[in-house]
Amino acid sequence: MTILPSMTATDWDELRAVAIAAMGHAYVPYSNFPVGAAAIVDDGRVISGANVENASFGLTLCAECALVSSLHMTGGGKLVAFSCVDGQGAALMPCGRCRQLLYEHSAEGMLLDTVSGIRTIDEVLPNAFGPRTLEEYRS
Repeated sequence: MTILPSMTATDWDELRAVAIAAMGHAYVPYSNFPVGAAAIVDDGRVISGANVENASFGLTLCAECALVSSLHMTGGGKLVAFSCVDGQGAALMPCGRCRQLLYEHSAEGMLLDTVSGIRTIDEVLPNAFGPRTLEEYRS
């Protein structure tokens, strides 16, 4: 966990640098495709994660899963900005499963650094079902 006071307004270059640093800790002996992720939490913390492969591939953990685990291990909260990078440090779009995972832990309007620019979670996962849907249903 890192706290970067300069991130009150999202500094995408700095957030991507945290993701690149996380990517350096990836365990990818099978695919050789390291991924790093970083996010800002609603309390100002910056968290990160990297993918961790397993010989049975189905048990591989993606960087987004590691990041969400870090979120809960360091105090919880909601994600407000997210960046994911490949082994070259370029923006990488989370897969559909990971978009759902991020949505589950996002603040409304969370921003993502994507291959097509900065997008909201609702733009990359339109009409999503998650905790906010259940809260509306219960009301």
